[in-house]
Order: sequence, then structure tokens, then C-alpha cells
Amino acid sequence: MRLFEHGILLASAVSLLALGACSADKAADATATAAKGPAVATVNGKAIQQSLVDLAVRQGASSGRPDTPETRQAIVEQLTMQAVVADAAVGKGLDKSEGIAEQIDAVRQSILANAYVQDYIKNNPVTDEALRAEYERIKATLTGSEYKARHILVEKEDEAKAIIAQLKKGAKFEDIAKKQSKDPGSGAQGGDLGWANPSGYVPEFAQALGCLLYTSPSPRDRTRTRMPSSA
Repeated sequence: MRLFEHGILLASAVSLLALGACSADKAADATATAAKGPAVATVNGKAIQQSLVDLAVRQGASSGRPDTPETRQAIVEQLTMQAVVADAAVGKGLDKSEGIAEQIDAVRQSILANAYVQDYIKNNPVTDEALRAEYERIKATLTGSEYKARHILVEKEDEAKAIIAQLKKGAKFEDIAKKQSKDPGSGAQGGDLGWANPSGYVPEFAQALGCLLYTSPSPRDRTRTRMPSSA
């Protein structure tokens, strides 16, 4: 995802450079070039800056692409071709066509928003104390206990009683759940509901689970044959 975003950022930066330059005169272009540093190529009187090539190299390095003369030359060629095609698009008025102008503006906003976030992070570093305080705040909101429960969901009380009888005779809970539970999610897992706070269940099941917790010494192995409230 980051590489995709970086690709958009680079392509957008070059496109915006071409669009902005198309309306400037040669004197303005020369002034902008001097301000931005040396150019590595010129396309239709507009410079491709070394800084843009350096940006592409840094982005490539994050994905393991080496910084070599060959790599830089390939980037220059790609940017040159992109500038030529962008100029052609502007010449046809595509930058004013329906939807394109909005996309250009959206990309511009994205770049500016990203720049603002990076600037904020740079000038407002997160301290260990702030991280610790946030951790304590979140920890304080986590109340209660979590329990790992299992259930077998059936439609009728008679079915539940028959299952209980099988369990008392030594049948495996997991096997029955896989074959007879009406809950497609937990049934395939042998009735396993995973770890959860009882408050996350429907009231009837949470209450039944609470009774089991009260009468059993360990919260880690609970079994429950569950019937819907309509049964």
C-alpha cells in the first residue's frame, strides 16, 4: 500500500509540475529552476529537477531497488517520457475535461495533507511519557474478564436435551457441535466461541454463562448447550 501511495505521489508531482509550467514564460521557468536546484533534463523548455529524481530513488530504496547510475538514468527517462505525454494531454485540453480536474485537485490536496502530517510529526515528536500515559488510559477502559466458551445452537429444547444426554455418556462436544450446531461460525470450530466478555453475548447466554462461572472453579473451559430465546 505504501509503495502504491508513493507511486501516486511521484506521478502526481510530475503531472502537477508539467501543468504548472505550461502557463509560465521562459523567464519564470528559469527563475523556478534556479530556486529548485539543478535540472537533469529539459522537456519542451521545462526542467526535470534533480530533487525529483532523488525522491524517486529514495522511494525505490524502500522497496530494495539499489541506487545506481543505471537506476537513476532509467528514472530520468521515465520522468522525461511522462512529461512529454503530460504536455500532450494538456495540449488536447484533457486537464480541463470532466473528472480530470477534480482528480488533479484531489491528488494535490492529498499531497498537501500528507506534507502537513509529516510536518506535524516532525515538530511534535511522541515521547515515551505520552505513550505510557495513553497505554494507561486505554488499560483503564478495559474492565471485566474474558472467558473462552463453547456452545451448540439448536432450535428445539428436545434436541438440546438429547445432546446433553449424549455428552453425559461421553460423546465429544466438538464432534456434536460440528454435526448439529445451527451456528455456522462456531459449529465448524467445534462450538468454540473464542475469548470474550460475557457482556458481548445476548443477555440469555450471558446469564447462563455467569451461572456456569459461579458453579465451576475454572473460567478457561466452559461448555454450554445453547437454545435460542424463542425455544
